Amino acid sequence: MTTKSDVLIIGGGPVGLSCAYYLLKSGRQVTLLDAKDIGKGSGSGNAGHIVPSHIIPLAAPGVVTSALKWMLDPAHSPFGMKVSLDPNYLIWLLKFVLACSQNNVNRSIEPLNQLGQLSARNFAQIIAEEKFDCAYQEKGLLHLFKTEKAFHEGQHEGEFMQKHGIPVSMYDKNKIHEVEPAAVDDVIGGVHFTGDAHLNPAVFLNLLKERIQSMGAELMGGTQVTGFETSNGKVTKVKTTAGDFEAEQIVLAAGALTPSVSKDLKLNIPIQPARGYSLTMSANKTMPSHALILGERRIAVSPMAGLLRFTGRLEVGNYSMEPNPVWLERIENSAREYLRLDEKLDVQETWAGLRPTTPDGVPIIGKSPKHENLFPATGHAMLGLSLAPGTGLVVSQLLNGQEPAFSLSPMRLERFG
Repeated sequence: MTTKSDVLIIGGGPVGLSCAYYLLKSGRQVTLLDAKDIGKGSGSGNAGHIVPSHIIPLAAPGVVTSALKWMLDPAHSPFGMKVSLDPNYLIWLLKFVLACSQNNVNRSIEPLNQLGQLSARNFAQIIAEEKFDCAYQEKGLLHLFKTEKAFHEGQHEGEFMQKHGIPVSMYDKNKIHEVEPAAVDDVIGGVHFTGDAHLNPAVFLNLLKERIQSMGAELMGGTQVTGFETSNGKVTKVKTTAGDFEAEQIVLAAGALTPSVSKDLKLNIPIQPARGYSLTMSANKTMPSHALILGERRIAVSPMAGLLRFTGRLEVGNYSMEPNPVWLERIENSAREYLRLDEKLDVQETWAGLRPTTPDGVPIIGKSPKHENLFPATGHAMLGLSLAPGTGLVVSQLLNGQEPAFSLSPMRLERFG
């Protein structure tokens, strides 16, 4: 059986759901597929940080050196790499190393800034208009530091961000403990990105799923894409375990699985999975009053209306979504270095998820170079949730023949050749 659709979205994570929301608002009809449960994939267990302050791509000067140093401290390293001789993986690593340059930062900052600011505004608007109760707070993102070296680097980064319009406050030792009483005594300073926000991602995504369903979207969880047919520069058929689909336009938002899902299309989509972890517990006696980054350890902390979540680690090349208990314990131990925590935590959930990571650290958004009716929207790495509503709006504009407010040229797939 073949089903005809207006817009078919492949992927039911933050990006796919956001694309569906804005397309529906524009008057389009939407069918959304996901191989697993919609809204309950890798986006649901992350830190829930909405970070327009994150305008420096993952591939930046000094990252390779830092990664090598971190890997010499395996008990605390926020970074890991799968050992593999897979050619696609090795090519990705080479491209990543070459992209860790100032040139990459210079060409990436403006589009990341524009998309991040748009997305933050869209979050606020969606939550207000739809009356979503998802522990949303506009209290910024506070980075805590315990060493002079790291604090100085954090201040330098904050000053750089300020030059690009990002609101930043710097706190010395006296001020940081006034601003964040949950910090332990030897935290010596903080850098506060006051324009950031946070929420409970699982609750937000479930509410968004329910909303787009009420707007008329056809949602098909447990539906795996098995192949594509193409003709004359168009995708003519999407084959799935639930039958075939013919669609006027197709959005490819399959996250870390994008390369395997789209292999029939013969597109060069250089994405590797980067596994991360979180553990979520009942409220601590002394709850942090802000969303946090624990500077030297690169651990994210998220207070979420009666829950507290720690998120960390970036393991490139690992497709497993099974939480590693060793790293969950290390993340908890790292959090204890910075925060006043109960002696025994009441852990409610452990999680591992995959971030779809491009070698230059910039998402892929735009029209396929080979297919006039296919639009990739993927490769957001750790910013999939944060950049989703902005991505959803610009993808809707592209499909409706409108020009987004800023150039998507640095995000087009063609940049990889």
